[in-house]
Amino acid sequence: MTRFIAAYDTERLPGTPGTPCASDPAPSCVQACEAIVAMHRRHRMPATFFIVGQVLEASLDDFRRLLDDPLFEIASHSYSHQLLRNHPFGPPAVSPQEIREQIHRGKEVVDRAFPGRQCIGFRPAYSFVDGLCGQKQTLQWLVEAGFAYVSSMAWGPDYTLPAPLRPATSYADDGFADLAEYPCHGWHENVLKSMSKPGYWTEPRRLLAYPPLWPEAIPPKPITTAAEEFRYNSKVLVDRAKAEQVDYVTPIWHPWSLGLFDPAMEMLDLTFRYVREQGLTPTTFAEMHTQLHGAASCR
Repeated sequence: MTRFIAAYDTERLPGTPGTPCASDPAPSCVQACEAIVAMHRRHRMPATFFIVGQVLEASLDDFRRLLDDPLFEIASHSYSHQLLRNHPFGPPAVSPQEIREQIHRGKEVVDRAFPGRQCIGFRPAYSFVDGLCGQKQTLQWLVEAGFAYVSSMAWGPDYTLPAPLRPATSYADDGFADLAEYPCHGWHENVLKSMSKPGYWTEPRRLLAYPPLWPEAIPPKPITTAAEEFRYNSKVLVDRAKAEQVDYVTPIWHPWSLGLFDPAMEMLDLTFRYVREQGLTPTTFAEMHTQLHGAASCR
């Protein structure tokens, strides 16, 4: 059985290229989430929303209205989308004290916003090739905050894309065997679409592995339609996951980017139909976490 996990890095609209986010939460984030949630309810498709604490605080009533539903898992995307370790496409990592605040405060905001709902998952800003391996203090703070899993591996070797179908693992080698790591897969869809909008995030051609891991995921020209986004990302992921019989597959989606490129969420409609047609099992990270046991150590 291959599971399909729809997951969203629910964050602010980016500012100028090279900066992690704009100074104020973009209204389009809530508007995009409204369209995303409507599509999920139409298909009865579960999802995990990793929410930045500041974005949640700024639109608390809206997010409660949209996401306080058993269909959805609410997880943390840090407090203000700061980098927890250095990254080649971002600013320097913040200080240890700020790392702790990003972890603890981000979770506290979700816990207050959704009382009675367990927030057990964390995804850091940008994510990394090796996740949080070797970051023992950061891992300790995650455990202290009450997180059961992290989803922080989202790149191929040397920060190339698409990200491969890496399986679930744990941080046993760092002394945290009970803290799971669930890598995510494929394109960062905002980067895929940046080929059609120079300066949208970064020039993606420098991110492509050679030879490509998945040639069928590399468009010959900038994509311009929802159908093309589906073809070069979600369809490739579903087909590869089914062929390789992996435990799960999860794309890397951002509401602000989905809303800007495809406000009708046609790509999600195509994806969810295809997931059902191909017999994958829709779920959330939290639900999968209760089903998977004995993850391998972090390598």
